[in-house]
Amino acid sequence: MHSPDPALGHLSGADPVLARLIAQGRPIQPAAHEDLYLALLRAIVSQQISTKAAAAIWRKVQALFAPDGYPEPAALLLLTDEDLRTAGISRQKAGYLRAIADFAQRDQLDHAHLSQLNADAFTAHLTQIKGVGRWTAQMLQMFALDQPDVFPEGDLGIQNAMRKHYGLEETGRALLKRMTEIAEAWRPHRTLASKYLWQSLDNTPAK
Repeated sequence: MHSPDPALGHLSGADPVLARLIAQGRPIQPAAHEDLYLALLRAIVSQQISTKAAAAIWRKVQALFAPDGYPEPAALLLLTDEDLRTAGISRQKAGYLRAIADFAQRDQLDHAHLSQLNADAFTAHLTQIKGVGRWTAQMLQMFALDQPDVFPEGDLGIQNAMRKHYGLEETGRALLKRMTEIAEAWRPHRTLASKYLWQSLDNTPAK
């Protein structure tokens, strides 16, 4: 145990597999609360590409917004597909980024309001945006809002880690059901448990 942290104590006491991962792992620091609009844009840019490629494209996107690199919604909505293509953004992703900017402009990404929503309501709100799915909503809850009890059962890294450490052989829906059952014991600290699972593979998802 790294510290008398009640969350770590709960997880270690509730699950011997997690107790071992926590003991072997590095301490996980709380995530800083982030700008939800910016976090959403970055999540879309990162979809289906490597972390390294995503970082390079994000730098190019920022370069389109001189001098401070902040993609204000109104400015982003003025960019054409061609403008965004110069930064390495596909036509499909350009549409998603515009949808996020439009959502933000309509004051639908208010941090104070969204941070009060439960997981299902938060996901339902964000998935109104074209291109934003349940996984993206969960990553924002875990990293941008640092909410403590999110379990992203659809994440490939979490699935791989639980297959490995819990010896799970199920696939498809049976696998998701089994994972969710195991994770029940982790409440109300499923986010921290998930971060230790990612760490055990050393492939924390790109933020």
